[in-house]
Amino acid sequence: MQRWRGLEDIPEGWGRSVVTIGSYDGVHRGHQLIIGRTVERARELGVPAVVVTFDPHPSEVVRPGSHPPLLAPHERRAELMGELGVDAVLVLPFTAEFSQLSPADFVVKVLVDKLHARSVVEGPNFRFGHKAAGDVALLGELGRTYDYDVVVVDLYQRGKAGGGVPFSSTLTRQLIAEGDVVGAAEVLGRPHRVEGVVVRGAQRGRELGYPTANVETLQHTAVPADGVYAGWLTVDGEAMPAAISVGTNPQFEGTERTVEAYAIDRVGLDLYGMHVAVDFLAYLRGQEKFDTLDALLERMAQDVERSRELVAEAGTGTDG
Repeated sequence: MQRWRGLEDIPEGWGRSVVTIGSYDGVHRGHQLIIGRTVERARELGVPAVVVTFDPHPSEVVRPGSHPPLLAPHERRAELMGELGVDAVLVLPFTAEFSQLSPADFVVKVLVDKLHARSVVEGPNFRFGHKAAGDVALLGELGRTYDYDVVVVDLYQRGKAGGGVPFSSTLTRQLIAEGDVVGAAEVLGRPHRVEGVVVRGAQRGRELGYPTANVETLQHTAVPADGVYAGWLTVDGEAMPAAISVGTNPQFEGTERTVEAYAIDRVGLDLYGMHVAVDFLAYLRGQEKFDTLDALLERMAQDVERSRELVAEAGTGTDG
């Protein structure tokens, strides 16, 4: 799969293609449906399937300071899109100047002049151009002028038939913020993941017999609510069962919010400086401050055992 950053990265002589455009944060099941239809349409026409996305999130440029918590970094999104059969991912730097493009100018600059779109696939709520003035109806009107068609894909519904709400990144962020990682996994189609580099912390876990990887998460990461979770710690493609703590560690009067993962039954791991991933399977309990150190250790042992059981029941659980 090809990965481009900016219109200038698109190869000279690039031919017709089928395109879908969006932030696609998380590549959740609604996104998967749209991207999957994009790939199908591309195969029907015998041309490549291209996903166009943005960095930073458009809201941060239009309303500075409003960047939403991110469900997945761009590298991870590209991996997930590649697994769906996408041929190329174009990340467009979203600048103040770019945000001023009218819907028609956006179509000409991106879809027509550079990607030579034959077909464009979007969800029903797709908006584009300055002040989000363009919608799928306008996209279709412009397509009649510039020789591309538009396919509109309904989003998946969450919940019982007729009573659900559309799968969305907003819904996923809300569930994660509430600690409902099971609900978030239902929307995502996989466990929610945070990534980052392992840094040195206070090393209290090591002193207590539970050495943890203190993960310095990427900027704007959607981190679940404070508490203890079962899940996996993935290093170099190996997913290890883990008990995960999110929060400020009130037992030791902590103030900095951290994500720490204890790889169950693994001894002698040296992960400092390594990029790792933490996948959340289930919420176990909230943060607590115990009366004694022995009470804390007893509860930590219970957390580890429960995590071991839940991960074993789930199998590998992750998609790598």
